[in-house]
Order: sequence, then C-alpha cells, then structure tokens
Amino acid sequence: MPRLHSLSERPQVAALAERLGGSLRDLRLLDRALAHRSWCAEILGVEQEESNERLEFLGDAVLGLVVADHLYRTYPALAEGQLAKTRASVIDAATLAEVAAELDLGAGLLLGKGEDASGGRRKASILADTMEAVIGAVYLDGGWDAASALVLRLLGPRLAEAAEGPGGHDYKTRLQELAARAHDQLPRYDVTFEGPDHARRFFATVHVGGSALGRGEGHSKKRAEQAAARSAWEELARREGHAVPQPRA
Repeated sequence: MPRLHSLSERPQVAALAERLGGSLRDLRLLDRALAHRSWCAEILGVEQEESNERLEFLGDAVLGLVVADHLYRTYPALAEGQLAKTRASVIDAATLAEVAAELDLGAGLLLGKGEDASGGRRKASILADTMEAVIGAVYLDGGWDAASALVLRLLGPRLAEAAEGPGGHDYKTRLQELAARAHDQLPRYDVTFEGPDHARRFFATVHVGGSALGRGEGHSKKRAEQAAARSAWEELARREGHAVPQPRA
C-alpha cells in the first residue's frame, strides 16, 4: 500500500522542492504537506493524521509571524491599524492560492479520486491550505531562517506593494479575492497581442468559474489584464449582489 514514506521519490515532489529554492531537504515532509485529507481517507493504511492539516496549522502561525515581523521592522512609520490591514491583504486565502498556483503545487497534490475529478488541483481553498502546509514543512525542516526566507521570497513584492497603500487593491487583486469566495477558483488570463514591437497592443480575456467574464486591451500586458479584471470584477460583483461604484461624470 502506498504510504507517505514511500512516495517522497515522486518526480512532482523533486520538481517542487527545486522550485522552492532548496528550502526543504526532507522530501517526506514535503509529501506530507501535499497529502490532502481526501487522499488519506481513500488509501488503506494511511491514517487521517498523515494528512497535511497539522502542517497547515503550523504553517499558518509561522506565516503570520514572519509577515508581522517583517512589516514591523521594515515599515516603522506604519501605525498598528495599517500594519494589520497590510498583513491581512497579503496572507489571505486568495493570495496564498495565487502563490501556490505560481509554484504549481497542484501538480504534486495527493488527492482522493473524487476531489481530483472535481477540479481539486485548481481549488483556491485547497491550494491556499497546501501553501500553508508547505511553509510548515519548511519550518520543521530548516527552522525560522528557512521559513522566513521562503515566505519573503514568495510574498516580498506583494508585501512592498501593499505597504505602499495599505488596504488598497488593484482590480486583479479584487477579482482574485471575489472569485476565490464565489467560485473557490482563481481567475485565468489569456493574453494575445498584435502589431510591431514599437506599437504593440495587448488583448486579455479573464475566465472565472469556467466562463469568459471580462475582456480588456492596452499598450502593455499588465494594462490589458487590469482592464479585463475590472470588467470581470464588476460583472461578478453584480452577480454576487455587491455594490459596484459608478464612473464619475
């Protein structure tokens, strides 16, 4: 019967360990971080305690402390309320799911057949929980220094952006958070372009919950994605019954 100690040689685990930048030496811990409770429930001989939930608990605490410590030391001018808003905007489930997707954690997840068939590898809630479990595994393996280095490498740019304007979100972030709540999935962007290098124009389509929900264009990929995200956010906000600010006359 497959058990966690016999799975650590999976190629997906080795590849993920490499993407983590050598932050984790014991690949058995990484396998534990990738073991969803649905997989544990289906595999004979694998106890529920071998799922990633305990590592998730630990990783959540480590993540919060790393971010709080970094903000406190790096931004002495920020008041307590601003520090709290900045931390919350970066360690929420939607942001963690996005980071997990960038690392392709979904490819290495151990999921039950039913959860896998229902798109579990792309579910924002599962990805966010797994990201916390990975942080917990890195902490157990390498201590505070290793965990802190990983968190700041993955979240550093987002922390800097959030600290510049605590509580402010661009439309990609707004859409990401709303899509995670409404559909438990992350938005997916398709971008094309046309024209020569000096006059290139980009066209973006953003998909949420299996549907093309917004389109936008601009002179850069970032602007096109922001325009598409705004269109999709406004549409999804209407569907979910949220107030959508009207443009000024």
